[in-house]
Amino acid sequence: MLNLESLRKAVAGEYAAIRRVTRLEAQGDKIFPPTYEGGEYAEEPRQVVIEGKASTVDTVLLDSVQSQANRMELALLRAYDGKRIKMPMLQVDFAGQGSDPILADVGRITALEAPHRVCDAIFRDSVYPSGEAFRGAGAGAKINGAKAAAATPVFELCPTALLFGFWDSTGPQGGLGAKVQRAIVSEIIGYEKVNGKRTSSRIDPLQIENNVDIYRKADGGWTFEEAAARRDNAQNPVRLKPSEINHGNITPTFRHEDKATRKTVLNHGGVTIAYALQHTVLSLAALRRLRFPLNGQWSAEVDNAARTVLAALGLAAICLLDEDGYDLRSRCLLDGKPGTLEFVGRGETQPFELDARQAAELLAQAAEEAKGLNLPWPEEPVILRPSRDLSRLVAESRKRSMSVAAVA
Repeated sequence: MLNLESLRKAVAGEYAAIRRVTRLEAQGDKIFPPTYEGGEYAEEPRQVVIEGKASTVDTVLLDSVQSQANRMELALLRAYDGKRIKMPMLQVDFAGQGSDPILADVGRITALEAPHRVCDAIFRDSVYPSGEAFRGAGAGAKINGAKAAAATPVFELCPTALLFGFWDSTGPQGGLGAKVQRAIVSEIIGYEKVNGKRTSSRIDPLQIENNVDIYRKADGGWTFEEAAARRDNAQNPVRLKPSEINHGNITPTFRHEDKATRKTVLNHGGVTIAYALQHTVLSLAALRRLRFPLNGQWSAEVDNAARTVLAALGLAAICLLDEDGYDLRSRCLLDGKPGTLEFVGRGETQPFELDARQAAELLAQAAEEAKGLNLPWPEEPVILRPSRDLSRLVAESRKRSMSVAAVA
């Protein structure tokens, strides 16, 4: 099992990274990768080395770096909510006293869920209980001057942003705001892929045909009554076919109309793969670029203590994600024994064992040591509330969306 002293030495410069490769197998004859613009899979040839010989194989992306980061963040959030780990937590409480059901439905948004983490516009447009703007006072104001060489405010509010990266493009400096690269990268790739085909069809037990005149109602839904029909710009009643309201049969087909391009394209047919690999790398070299001044003073001991906390947090994210498994989306279930974690540096590797429970303990020890050096690691959440304008923006946007859906 990895101990704090070994991790501290690795972070200080003994190794460049922590790496793990996990081999996964598809559970089922065929799996479905994510689709991107135009309904395309992210496919590319990659080189692999088999028995010392390099060869090129067709691959497909099964889970991107961004998606893996989001999954790790949610795994950390579940552990935090389950009191398995303690860490700084920034959140906005939209529910308030529950007086607005729309905002109550939004509930809580944390920095582990917001797309841009601590620098997200959700936090920028939120306020402290006192009414002061988040980025205008307290710990939030300190973020305005944060950067890789002065990362203490981010460590205090949202340490995961230093692991998964951030760009403060919504702050007072706009596009010139601080950028911190990702220190942890993971993705899942399917190897030796073969594209499949998929038909789409529907059998209507009522056997309804498209031979009946019906109309779109003005307030949504449909009707037989022309007088109650919605009117177009020429004041003609809007006619419908039963198939447009999801009645009737759909003839089996390999193709469908892409809504964005209006072109007829092949259905997403999934793929078969020989195997998949999850490649995960936690860059200790990237963590060593971060500095953590206290009261304007830098200390090598303080810097290394903060970096060790971040490394332990990254290891916790990796191990906690293992507990969630690899059910990536509908019809894309993978399974496999987690690979061996290993330190990598100067052409050498050093394997070590670590599970989620041990990683949580390691994080607690590293955080306790950091606090002993006066690094800020608050364990009570910073709870904001949405500004009046943000509350109105959310509520009105959702109301209009519901109105459009009702009419359609």
